[in-house]
Amino acid sequence: MTHKSKHKYAFLISAFLIATLSSCGDSGSSTNNSTSGTASGNPGIETGVEAGTTPPIQTSISFDINTDIPFPSDNPWNQDISSSPLDPNSAMYINALGTTQTLHPAFGTVWDGAPNGQAFVVVSGTQKKVPMSFYYQSDPGPYPIPADAPIQGGPNSTGDRHVIVIDKDNGLLYEIWDAHPDGSGGWNAGSGAIFNLHSNGLRPAGWTSADAAGLPIYPGLIRYQEVSVQKVIRHAIRFTADRTTSGYVYPARHFAGISDPTLPPMGMRVRLKANYDISGFSPNNKVILTAMKKYGMILADNGVSWQFSGEPSPNWDDNELHDLRRVPGSAFEVVEMGAIQR
Repeated sequence: MTHKSKHKYAFLISAFLIATLSSCGDSGSSTNNSTSGTASGNPGIETGVEAGTTPPIQTSISFDINTDIPFPSDNPWNQDISSSPLDPNSAMYINALGTTQTLHPAFGTVWDGAPNGQAFVVVSGTQKKVPMSFYYQSDPGPYPIPADAPIQGGPNSTGDRHVIVIDKDNGLLYEIWDAHPDGSGGWNAGSGAIFNLHSNGLRPAGWTSADAAGLPIYPGLIRYQEVSVQKVIRHAIRFTADRTTSGYVYPARHFAGISDPTLPPMGMRVRLKANYDISGFSPNNKVILTAMKKYGMILADNGVSWQFSGEPSPNWDDNELHDLRRVPGSAFEVVEMGAIQR
């Protein structure tokens, strides 16, 4: 489980003034039709939704989690970076992450009595929308979150408590952080963000999301279906670092770090070195490691260094996933970045 930087709380007072949002009423039918599931563009150019507004629904544009990839094919999450130039400060950033620390899969079957990983729920376009109350920068509600939506770490979690909902009929992604049911059908949360799964739009510059980097979480999750059934991952993977600098690079929009230029910025992308030998790993782990070579990993939050994200599933083999901890930080390199925004 990852944790938000304590620096975020330093903004709490101002956040209440600009982004405490509460919606009354709802739209859509009351049918709870859900299925549990366990950019391109120039940096610095606003291509996302106007701050504090809900992205327009594109009619007749659905999203199938088993056949569609989130966002257009030229979106940063979906770009092949295996041949991209190396960042000149690659060695410095890898050293900051830890060259002897190893990969840490933050998903599997069950951990500490709760599903291990970041679960999500898929709903229809008729899912009842409920009021939302946020205490940080957020897209306003209502959101189509079922009362039984899975909370990261379980209902008693003291961690990030992310909740992720995919509206399959309208192609919209809803993500919230520090989610707590309010007892009246709505939710209280730290922050919430809505993403159009068919757009390259970004968060407003300087805005967070349900993740510290202002990025969506779902596109960076490893899912059992793609590893064991499809046998290919077609996107970058979300990962965390124990310390980050007070800056971000495209496609990230927000930072939660300290003023140390030797530390990695949010949005930094790493890849497994092309010459790293993966022949000794299982077929499933080869799928994961191949994706790390082709699409890499994007730094999205503060947490354990080299910890990467996936969905929980009873079908995972925890021992098999544990074998990925053989891969050291020194096996990675940083892909060339643009200017760091501070």
